[in-house]
Amino acid sequence: MLYRFPRPPFGGPPFLFQPGPTFRPPIGGPGMPPVGPGGPSDASMPPGRPPSYTPERAPGIRAVDPGAIRRCRYRYTYLWLENGQEFWSYLTYVGRRSVSGFRWIGFRWVYFGTDLRNIESFICQ
Repeated sequence: MLYRFPRPPFGGPPFLFQPGPTFRPPIGGPGMPPVGPGGPSDASMPPGRPPSYTPERAPGIRAVDPGAIRRCRYRYTYLWLENGQEFWSYLTYVGRRSVSGFRWIGFRWVYFGTDLRNIESFICQ
């Protein structure tokens, strides 16, 4: 698709713009980490690898309150999800109904997000 803008008022040729395969509109919103063509900014990246152990699960937690998990922002946090998945994360955003940040997949961090209803239990380091 080729966009043609009108001739500038001061003269000169019209401006042509054609988005290429690397063109992506900015993603994110208020309270979200800055995201561009390369993903979230380095400022919100985890400082290193997560702890090398799996923490013991706290008994009895069934509902996750945003106020309780908010203290886990910018800290290594182990999550147990309702679907049986469990992993180390580094949360950078905690909203009223969701969290997002980075998830450790064994050899690197990847950006993720989930609804608070999906979190069965968590523990912060």
